[in-house]
Amino acid sequence: MNDSKSLPDRLAKHVRSVPRSGIRDFFDIVSEMPDVISLGIGEPDFDTPWHIREAAVFGLEKGATHYTSNLGLPSLREGLAGYVSDTFNVDYEPETEVLISVGVSEALDLAIRALVDPGDEVLYQEPCYVSYRPLITMAHGKPVAVPTLMEDGFRLTRKMLEEKVSENTKLLLLNFPNNPTGAVLERSDLEQIAEFALEHDLIVISDEIYAELTYEGEHASIASLPGMKERTIFLHGMSKAWAMTGFRIGYACAPQALIEAMMKIHQYSMLCAPVLSQKAAIEALKNPGRDIEEMREEYRRRRNLLLASFEEMEIPCVKPNGAFYAFPYIGDLGLSSYDFAMQFIKEQEVAVVPGTAFGEPGTGFLRCSYATSIEDLREAMSRMAVFVSKLRG
Repeated sequence: MNDSKSLPDRLAKHVRSVPRSGIRDFFDIVSEMPDVISLGIGEPDFDTPWHIREAAVFGLEKGATHYTSNLGLPSLREGLAGYVSDTFNVDYEPETEVLISVGVSEALDLAIRALVDPGDEVLYQEPCYVSYRPLITMAHGKPVAVPTLMEDGFRLTRKMLEEKVSENTKLLLLNFPNNPTGAVLERSDLEQIAEFALEHDLIVISDEIYAELTYEGEHASIASLPGMKERTIFLHGMSKAWAMTGFRIGYACAPQALIEAMMKIHQYSMLCAPVLSQKAAIEALKNPGRDIEEMREEYRRRRNLLLASFEEMEIPCVKPNGAFYAFPYIGDLGLSSYDFAMQFIKEQEVAVVPGTAFGEPGTGFLRCSYATSIEDLREAMSRMAVFVSKLRG
């Protein structure tokens, strides 16, 4: 008699407990529908600016096909340290406090694995990017979600955090501007959260990948506040503001001891970020404002179109002041967010992501990315108006 376990039973228990990404399920559907209008993908529709692509081509022609330092090219680390200093008002030593990663997702994974022991609790807000909870779980940590609400503009406050913190809390994970809600935090909010982190002796991981895509006011980094650089891992990358998703360049800035710990994991798993992508990132940093401003203003125009359309359809939606997502509430239309998204794509060939993919507080919401052309957005909103009208009878 063969008592051997099946292959699924041989998988690590903590991996078995992690569900497939709700976003990826919809990507699979979209891939089979060539004419669909997709508002589901969190990827700029702009091509990477030519001068950046040209740098990668030139690097290839010059034989840049080898490994780099585990930390990344010194010239890129120096450029990024200067950019972070100028843009976020935090100074880091490029030799010891900057690590180049394969996208921000890898940097986030490195940060969590470098700090979390089994059973350590990690606070993070929901709705949030789909990878946060799984990465904490796969590091054998305990994810502790802090729900944010539409009526508060999806802001995170110290009061919310105080209700969830415990003696086992080790990390606080932040993401503002936020994916999927587009929420931002004012400096006064960050100051209160910084006081909370200091009082409870927490390390903060701050994912600021959408920082440049802030539409009202100026983005502030928690790492720039008094006492916070010493306990913050600042995460950023080239994917969103420079439309360089496929280049997979992220980076982490932190005190040397934290970067060294992250680098240990990085060197044994990923080794280094792609050299051609690093060459392209160096070029991107030479005149960052030129590329970013044009894209940000176009995103603002698209955001305003979506907000006006939702208002006309009488669908509540908090004004997103950052990133390139709207998070409308459709919970009063008689369908769950999942059923709405499935019927909408089948009947109107428009893809959106159900809010439940981003945590339980996303129940009744949809994530609509406006990183697509204004023409497609107009058509998508026209089709949604027809669909919503049908639901209302």
